Amino acid sequence: MLQAGGVGPGGRREPLKGKKVYIPPMAYGSGRTFAAAFRAVGIDADITPPSDHRTTELGAKFTSGDECYPAKVTIGDFFRVLEAPGVDPSRIVLFMPTAEGPCRFGQYATYLRHVLDNSGYPHTRVLSPTSGNAYEGLGDSAGAFLRTGWRALVAADILQKRLLQVRPYEQNRGDTEAVFEQCLDDVCAVIESAPIEPPVQLKALHAAMVRCRDRFRRVPVRGDRTAPLIGIVGEIFCRLHTFSNENLIRRLEEYEAEAWISDLTEWVWYTTAEHFRKLRLTGRLISREALGAWIRKRVQQRDEHVLLGPFHEEFAGYEEPPVSEVLECARPYLPQDGAFGEMVLNVGKAICLARRGVDGIIDISPFTCMNGIVCEAIYPRLSRDLGGIPIRNFYFDGTQSDLDRDLGVYLELARSYQRRKKFPRP
Repeated sequence: MLQAGGVGPGGRREPLKGKKVYIPPMAYGSGRTFAAAFRAVGIDADITPPSDHRTTELGAKFTSGDECYPAKVTIGDFFRVLEAPGVDPSRIVLFMPTAEGPCRFGQYATYLRHVLDNSGYPHTRVLSPTSGNAYEGLGDSAGAFLRTGWRALVAADILQKRLLQVRPYEQNRGDTEAVFEQCLDDVCAVIESAPIEPPVQLKALHAAMVRCRDRFRRVPVRGDRTAPLIGIVGEIFCRLHTFSNENLIRRLEEYEAEAWISDLTEWVWYTTAEHFRKLRLTGRLISREALGAWIRKRVQQRDEHVLLGPFHEEFAGYEEPPVSEVLECARPYLPQDGAFGEMVLNVGKAICLARRGVDGIIDISPFTCMNGIVCEAIYPRLSRDLGGIPIRNFYFDGTQSDLDRDLGVYLELARSYQRRKKFPRP
């Protein structure tokens, strides 16, 4: 993994000095704003190029097939960066986050390091900072980056949510996407250029979100809002990465449906809840660690509240459920203290979305994903308990499938449920 190496002005530790960080974008907008957060603290960064057939070719070359599809996609995209003409592999840093728990995702960074070493790239670094390794590799920029990165992810989630609200109803195809790009440009520019001092930065970002709100309001839309509203849950990378899920959201919209997708920051709130659960289990709720976790949670809540503020009217009825509600909804099926990770979130979020009036639930997961398989076993009971709401798993592994046919059949079920559901849409 990345070791400290560079020193900047004033003796600051800058292990990424002279390097360029490449980020695999789970969601396109989040990837762009997160890269801007790196640049805000003086670290050159960008997202990997858009995935294509070369991605899957390289991914297949460097994986055995036992890995899940997101591993194949991210490794393929990283090697596309390394094979580009004129690239100096020793200057490249590949950002690969990690996590605990049963998901294979926790092994991605280790496996990537193994593949790089065995493929002639021993000097290409892997950046995988966590609280467990004291955010190794970020040096003295860690504090400023963590808060800036959080704000970047929150802003991107808000813009994506608004994109999916407006795009199905646009009068002129492409208008909403163009506004989304303008908003990302605006937010990224503010993240990069605004002073890093938290109050000043937050004020500048709030002003940018006001401008973004006004841009979306100017998009001409149809007045008819009767399209089926479909809640999207599933494995975090596959549900957000459009190449991996064969652009399922856009294809849903072609069937005149609207999508409400679980966002990226949901996982951050879940890991915070898990942290407090473990503190409670080990009798450390009154400790310096617990105090730090509580302060961090309050700061993140305030940042989120400020950035959401301009969209209060737009998101009326579309408010994201707090993670405490998601976990409580999941408890009868997958209790938090007996299960872990996305399976808990997916079951709980499906219930929350059903109670908020969606007309169906789609779970997007990689083929062989344990979280998806566990959820699929529970969804029939969940559907019965929620009055027959249609819930469908879509698995992806890069092979062609008749997705349009399956979506067409599913949407007919959703429209049927829409006419008889017991939970009204606000």
